[in-house]
Amino acid sequence: MAVARDTEAKAASLARPNRLIQSAVALVIATFLGLIAFALINIPAPTNTEATNILQTLEAAANLVVLTGAILIFLVTLQKRLGRHEALKALHQLRSLVHVIDMHQLTKDPSLVLGRERDTAASPKRKMTAFELGRYLDYSSEMLSLAGKVAALYAQDLDDPVVVEAVNDIEMLATNLSRKIWQKIAILQSAVHEQMQARS
Repeated sequence: MAVARDTEAKAASLARPNRLIQSAVALVIATFLGLIAFALINIPAPTNTEATNILQTLEAAANLVVLTGAILIFLVTLQKRLGRHEALKALHQLRSLVHVIDMHQLTKDPSLVLGRERDTAASPKRKMTAFELGRYLDYSSEMLSLAGKVAALYAQDLDDPVVVEAVNDIEMLATNLSRKIWQKIAILQSAVHEQMQARS
């Protein structure tokens, strides 16, 4: 639950415009316009003998336009790149959480709980009843599903194909692992049903 709340807050903050970057963009545009205005006011009227000076001035103006454009492109895309970096870092944590959930349910084998197979010396201790195991597996499946849905919060507001692809990977991973858990639940329910019928 804490992860979901943190993710919601982080995803919302990444979607908000960065005021510092916006201020920098406005400053670059204002500086560019100021330089153009200064140049137009202070350049003397050309004469026939100053053709080379005019060409040098035009070249300098073209360089200024290119440089300003490059700075603006860098600043405009900076927020997207920063948002992508933070989102991918958070999505990596969610992916790790999905693997941790899966790792903890690996030893929860329905056949062993139902007494169909025997433990070895290296087997972990299993103290769950069939009911408790069913609940545990059900909760694990729910947590995997929630992890996939929480990851989707990053794709909701960030229009970035790399983030969307990472979110889709996590959702697919969580769905596949949840499907494996539901196979265990189905085996457990079927075995419990068989045992109840055998007793009656």
